[in-house]
Amino acid sequence: MGRSRRTIPEELLLLALDPATGTTAQPQSLDLGLAGAQLVELALAGRIAPDGDRIAVVLPRPTGDPTLDSALELLRRRGSPVRAVHWIGGPRLGLRQTYLSHLERCGMVHAVDNQMCGVLPTTRYQATDTAVSRQIRARLDTAIRTGTPPDARTAALAALAHAVGLGKHLYPGNEGRSSRSRLRDLIRHDPMGGLVAHAVMDVQNGVAGQAAAARRPQQQTATRKTGHTPVPAAMAVVGQSHQVAETSRRRGVTRAVVRPSLSH
Repeated sequence: MGRSRRTIPEELLLLALDPATGTTAQPQSLDLGLAGAQLVELALAGRIAPDGDRIAVVLPRPTGDPTLDSALELLRRRGSPVRAVHWIGGPRLGLRQTYLSHLERCGMVHAVDNQMCGVLPTTRYQATDTAVSRQIRARLDTAIRTGTPPDARTAALAALAHAVGLGKHLYPGNEGRSSRSRLRDLIRHDPMGGLVAHAVMDVQNGVAGQAAAARRPQQQTATRKTGHTPVPAAMAVVGQSHQVAETSRRRGVTRAVVRPSLSH
């Protein structure tokens, strides 16, 4: 069986796993939550720290967890702090399956081959070590029931569970309304968990896309004032190089022009 304490991404996935159907609740938002949970786990390990609304790498040393270390390396390669909303909103193809496969190797779940509509092959995952799942759920229930400030790990897990919409899965119906409300309130007990949870909700609400849209009117205003569309600095340099070459040709002077390459 697996170790007694799981990482926050693993705990979030176990909370989302429906024991009756073998599927995960809120699969689309869960993918965002898993990316955010990696940030929280890296912060708890002392590898990253919040810098306003951005995430900065403070210790690039590997943690020993391959999935977390892959995320840490990607953050390190950025070279400068990255906005949490941009990181979480980036492509995370296969992240949920990566964690499901890891939990299967640890003996926490087992895969069950199935078919959708009797034709399409699908895989469902049933929990095998239910004691760990019950312990994770009990931590949330205790924090909700007692109102006692939880530890940072539990507070971050609660914040992420709320952010991805697991409240209705964990505490369904009208009778669970007050528990869902208190689950949301736990977000304030961990700054990093709160930052990440709000970033997850912002991505779902399209805030990153709204920011890009907000820049378009500024560009349009610049176009009306100057009569031309602003271009990136690199493209402007290329344009200047073409002008130098054209001027040299007209004057009968042969001049070598180094064209800068555009890196993506």
